[in-house]
Amino acid sequence: MHPREYFGFHYLVPSLLEAGVAVWTQGARSVGNDLRLEHEQAVLDAASGIDFLRTRDFRQIVLIGNSGGSGLYSYYIQQATLPPSERSAKASTGKPTGFDAASMPAVDGMIYLAPHPGQGRLLLGCIDPSVADERDALSVIAELDPFNRENGYRPEPGASRYSAGFVARYRQAQRDRVARLDDIARNLIAGRQAARKQLKEGHAGRAEHLRAVHTPIMTVWRTDADLRCLDLSLDPSDRAPGSVWSPDVLASNYGAVGFGRLCSPESWLSTWSGISSAAALERTAPFVKVAALVLEYTGDQTYFPSGIREIFNWIGSDKKEHIRVRGDHHGRPLAPDQEPGRAIAGRAIADWLRRHSFA
Repeated sequence: MHPREYFGFHYLVPSLLEAGVAVWTQGARSVGNDLRLEHEQAVLDAASGIDFLRTRDFRQIVLIGNSGGSGLYSYYIQQATLPPSERSAKASTGKPTGFDAASMPAVDGMIYLAPHPGQGRLLLGCIDPSVADERDALSVIAELDPFNRENGYRPEPGASRYSAGFVARYRQAQRDRVARLDDIARNLIAGRQAARKQLKEGHAGRAEHLRAVHTPIMTVWRTDADLRCLDLSLDPSDRAPGSVWSPDVLASNYGAVGFGRLCSPESWLSTWSGISSAAALERTAPFVKVAALVLEYTGDQTYFPSGIREIFNWIGSDKKEHIRVRGDHHGRPLAPDQEPGRAIAGRAIADWLRRHSFA
């Protein structure tokens, strides 16, 4: 399962079936739609699927969190390990989570496939901090612009070189921009809640009534500007220049498609904020005590070697393993004459399942 993608046709399904295990795939209620992607709802969706399997007497359940699924399933495991009364009562949006009333069966294993540390933490690393005005997609703070030659940018793929000082300023500015967007989201939610209160109390006019029922949409421009996609000397790996969205990061950063481009204030805080989202592996992975496997693709353009090592270290299990396989983020070959990484990954996962008596 993935919080925003449908994995019904996931490339691992044939390998898993051949390994002798049953395979369950499901989507969340917000598949393909970031507008209302709230992780707490996706956790409840995951819980429904896992509960369904337990009620059908499946003996062992091993979760596979591919990419963003790693953050979702770790969040689920964190909450499932807690007594209902100790689960998170409210999301970062202020909404009740409903976790206390949900059936959240325990699971037996967790596989992190091409993981990243959660949608919000991922966006924190690739959001462009040089946006001067959130209302103007083309506004630029020159001294923070990753596409400014004076800061180290070169148009040749992979040839940009950024100084340690610029990288440090850039990362702090990324966090500062996310914090500003958090404030915008919270103010929008507060305004709507205030109007709803007036409506309930019978003091609302037409303007307050409309504000109470209106859900504003945040447009978050320029979210594909991870310096590591431009400067291959930063956290080096087998990756090609460019991002998971495009080999031309300048075009994808300023284009229409990207992480968290359109979202409600609630989905921003719950999912896309690297500060506020609870679906962050540094918070949740320590609760993963079951047998765990981290499978890293060495040419991943989404997350990088030092971050994968962090994820592995965060996992609380004393039965954890880290395997590295040549491939890009989707397990495709890095060169035409190479075997696809997804095929190697399928065999490695099947072997891990057998060694842990899951198959």
